[in-house]
Amino acid sequence: MIYVIIGFLWVSLLIYLLMGGADFGAGILELFTAKDNKSHVRKTSYQAIGPIWEANHMWLIIAVVILFVGFPQVYTTVSVYLHIPLVIMLMGIIARGTAFSFRNYDAIKDNMQRVYNKIYVYSSFITPLFLGVIAGSAVSRKIDTESNSFLSAYVYDWFNWFSFSVGFFTVTLCGFLAAIFLVGEVKDEISKQAFRRKAVKMNVAMLIWAVILFVASIADGIPLLNWLFGNIISLLTIISAAIALVFLWIAIVKDQVAIMRLIAGFMVTMLLIAVTYAHYPNIVLLKNGDELSLLNHKAPQKTIDSLGIALLIGSLFILPALFYLVYSFGKRKHGTAHHN
Repeated sequence: MIYVIIGFLWVSLLIYLLMGGADFGAGILELFTAKDNKSHVRKTSYQAIGPIWEANHMWLIIAVVILFVGFPQVYTTVSVYLHIPLVIMLMGIIARGTAFSFRNYDAIKDNMQRVYNKIYVYSSFITPLFLGVIAGSAVSRKIDTESNSFLSAYVYDWFNWFSFSVGFFTVTLCGFLAAIFLVGEVKDEISKQAFRRKAVKMNVAMLIWAVILFVASIADGIPLLNWLFGNIISLLTIISAAIALVFLWIAIVKDQVAIMRLIAGFMVTMLLIAVTYAHYPNIVLLKNGDELSLLNHKAPQKTIDSLGIALLIGSLFILPALFYLVYSFGKRKHGTAHHN
């Protein structure tokens, strides 16, 4: 049953990165769009993500619940020593959701719409940034559980080049996913070209931050190169992701919407396999050389069995409803929304 739970945890993180990533990426694209074109990006983003944006966070909630119930020591360590970036990320999620609701559904359209817009775009940037920071910190061996200093225990473990490089890479990846998704949401060729250009810029930025990430890992003594190229599985997935990127751009140029979305999902899946396989089942690497493992630091067996059964039964209800939600809103014609 433990492997069922680990599978649910990994898939939840993957889907949140894909769906939530494209969701956050819409705000990131709006942030880096010229003022004259912001309203068009805003309207397109609303029509694409408006109906289902809140459902994306379900996957993050599932991952948190799995860690809390199934791996309490992992949950405790991360929530204590990385509580600062965690709080910032959660505040970003709350601020973004609030601003999204008010800027699209507020009965009164006044100057507060500008405030909502700014909160929305900046929180869309901050949230994936600190999500990446948390992920990078968990495997960077910076978490010092033996420290007696506030800074070394609660700041230096995440405030470093490697963690922020992972964060900025995550931001550009989200922007890239959003641009790819939004290409298929517009009909006229001018708009398609605009989102293709955004995809190019985000792709370039993503590659630049990937290089910076490797440099930061070397500077901080983190064996990222060995993780990605030191075993056959990670190596094959990295090669597959690189090849998929080529076919992705072919599909974008040919305006093959379904294919390019599938390839984008495949590419992200390969990247996530590559970065998690090398140190599996270890999920948190500590400064003192210890690791927190999904196999060795799990809850009692009765808890694991109950959690696994609950996840399996819950998926029978949640997944069909979610797929129907996506299907139904994909079929309906979008109404006209008010935007400033």
